[in-house]
Amino acid sequence: MSDNISFYSVNAESLAVQYDKVPFELVHKDWINELPSDGVALDVGAGSGRDARYLAARGLSVVAVEPAEGIRELAQRYVTSHSIHWLDDRLPDLANVFTLQMKFDLILLSAVWMHIPPSQRERSFRKLSSLLKPNGRIVISLRHGSCEDERTMYDVCEAELSKLARQFGLTFKLLSDTKQQDELGRDNVSWQTVICTLPDDGTGAFPLIRNIVVNDSKASTYKIALLRSLLRIAEGHPGAVIERNDEHVVLPMGLVALYWLKLYKPLIDTHSMQQSSNNSKGLGFIKENGWGALSTFTSSDFYVGASYQEPVLMGSLYKALKDIASTIKNMPAKYTTIPGTKNTVFDVELFKSRAPKEALNLDFDFLCSLGKFYVPKHIWDALSRFSIWIEPALINEWATLMSGYGLNKSKHFTKLDYLNALTWHDPQRSTNKVRDRVNDLLHSTDLACCWSGKSLSHKNYAVDHAFPYSRWPNNDLWNLLPTLSRINAVKSDKLPTTSKLATSREFITHWWQEGWDQNGAEFFSQANLALPNLSPTNRNFDDVFEAMKLQRDRIKDIQQLQDWY
Repeated sequence: MSDNISFYSVNAESLAVQYDKVPFELVHKDWINELPSDGVALDVGAGSGRDARYLAARGLSVVAVEPAEGIRELAQRYVTSHSIHWLDDRLPDLANVFTLQMKFDLILLSAVWMHIPPSQRERSFRKLSSLLKPNGRIVISLRHGSCEDERTMYDVCEAELSKLARQFGLTFKLLSDTKQQDELGRDNVSWQTVICTLPDDGTGAFPLIRNIVVNDSKASTYKIALLRSLLRIAEGHPGAVIERNDEHVVLPMGLVALYWLKLYKPLIDTHSMQQSSNNSKGLGFIKENGWGALSTFTSSDFYVGASYQEPVLMGSLYKALKDIASTIKNMPAKYTTIPGTKNTVFDVELFKSRAPKEALNLDFDFLCSLGKFYVPKHIWDALSRFSIWIEPALINEWATLMSGYGLNKSKHFTKLDYLNALTWHDPQRSTNKVRDRVNDLLHSTDLACCWSGKSLSHKNYAVDHAFPYSRWPNNDLWNLLPTLSRINAVKSDKLPTTSKLATSREFITHWWQEGWDQNGAEFFSQANLALPNLSPTNRNFDDVFEAMKLQRDRIKDIQQLQDWY
């Protein structure tokens, strides 16, 4: 396929003119009525961007994949107010697409399938099918006829796709038995279109999660805590995945342990709520020289990107995270099994490591140094996509478990007490660092509102969560923007539109550079783990903004928040 990619780059200008002169409505007239009215589309082999622009204009968020640099760069020159995210990626792996952790309502392969060698088609189709939402469609155009240039093309037929659809649990539909004429006027070329639909996810993820939450035996709250830790990572840290394959997603063990710490900190140190059915036995991860030495700190003191230099604190935090990782491996991960079997759902691999000497930085490298946590891919997909529905079930079950423990009963906690203790902390404290930075800068320079560009003063600004905290709890530096107080009040818990982000780009990136250029380690550690399609080593503010735009569409697709223009 590399020769084909070179062909599309070298001949980019002439090919773009050729493709763009034939409108989408004509090329895809046989299935245009089946376009979803909204959602997310993946255009694989997007070429000149003709189809991606049409889909975006119809209201879809579009991820456009094109491996040929030349034609991709031409396509990106089009100025559009609609949401299109371009990726350099290719079949059969689509590695960069999978890092987005998105599912699609529509996947389009227009004039692509004939370029895929037969030996790679089964794998390609498996990858594509795993990217579909329930009731999502893969639309594939099949090119028949000879090729008159140096491109490599292989024979295609609907029977092959019909077999692949059955193999991977999709329905198959051939739109016409009659081959359609080529709209570019080539007598020796004709086309057919097939649509493959995923009627149900078929993974068993929901029944398994429900069994763990509701039916699985529990002597403590550990299993619920583990699921909720994974849920927070799946929802809030798409960039944290170390590796993925067809079976598992691999996470930094340190990140799982960090979220475990953050979840249990208020329950144990603030409210002294019992977390197991044994009234006299302590919790395995509570050790005097680890967790015990952190009792004066709150959960908000520990976050991705934070750096600690005080030796005692460094040693205690390191020990606490190591103790948590060991507890997770030997308790909830070990005893969370597939119903009716002894097969574990999750796997844990712990690494031998040493406590940092000069500073403990909660960055990607450190979090990875504690080990790896393996999550089945179908479980990860369900947690990523349906967190808004799964988390309330986890919280309710956690509160129910605690209410049945003897020591908690003796303290007469109410259901509201449990729910409040399980709620993520108030973000006010986490905005203090941003406020301090804004106040310092206002003494020496002019700062602009990140949404309007108008000047800020000490008296008229607020710190806004670009993506509302009430629906997506994130206090990272990149998500906290200084704005006019009146604009912050109007925006409230709404999600900025793609066009609003685009018009605010200069103000946002300028604030990031002014505010955090000297504190880049924390800023980029947080952004690279929280946003999709960023590498752990990224240090580019513009790349963070592009990832922020993509995350905006991801949140909109999952949570359907009200737009703010």
